[in-house]
Amino acid sequence: MKPLSSCIIIGTLFANLAGQAQGTFVYDQQSSTGETPQAYGSGGTIQQMVAQSFAPSLSSIDFLRLKVNDNNPSNNLGATLSLNLRMNSFNGPILDSTAPVTLPDSFTGTANFFFTSSVALTPGVIYYFEPVVQSGDTWNIDGHELNYSGGMAFYQGLPFSGSDLWFREGILVPEPTSVSLILLAIGIFVWRKRIWQNP
Repeated sequence: MKPLSSCIIIGTLFANLAGQAQGTFVYDQQSSTGETPQAYGSGGTIQQMVAQSFAPSLSSIDFLRLKVNDNNPSNNLGATLSLNLRMNSFNGPILDSTAPVTLPDSFTGTANFFFTSSVALTPGVIYYFEPVVQSGDTWNIDGHELNYSGGMAFYQGLPFSGSDLWFREGILVPEPTSVSLILLAIGIFVWRKRIWQNP
């Protein structure tokens, strides 16, 4: 193999690893894969006791992704949101909560909510997540007839059969460590050196 070819391979490997520097999302349950932001005002407001049930197939959860938007855009108020993960019912005991996410005024789109560490789940058991506005403006969360078979939406404390919040949940595969990158570089160097010595 020519030196230029090996440089291209090495460069490609490092580019791929660098592209994963933020970690890789592995989705478990999701009501939809469509990431297009909803229009302003669509869905229910988070302050209306909104929740969603889901039945995981994985044994842990690291994050939830929701579609949200500012219910009162252009008033110079954003909001700080978080999610409660509940057991047994939409208002049952809180298993854990995500770190708060601060969103700017007039935001519309998907937002990722991360737990500070992986939360252990029992596959097949029903769990519930509840978005919470910690401070700021009134915010909307996208919800439609998405036909998610593992759960349903709750509005104002009542089950809303046939309707779901837009969500995706799962685990985050961490980025490669500095040590693993160094070991990869050493391995590639040794491999390349052997090829040069044994053409």
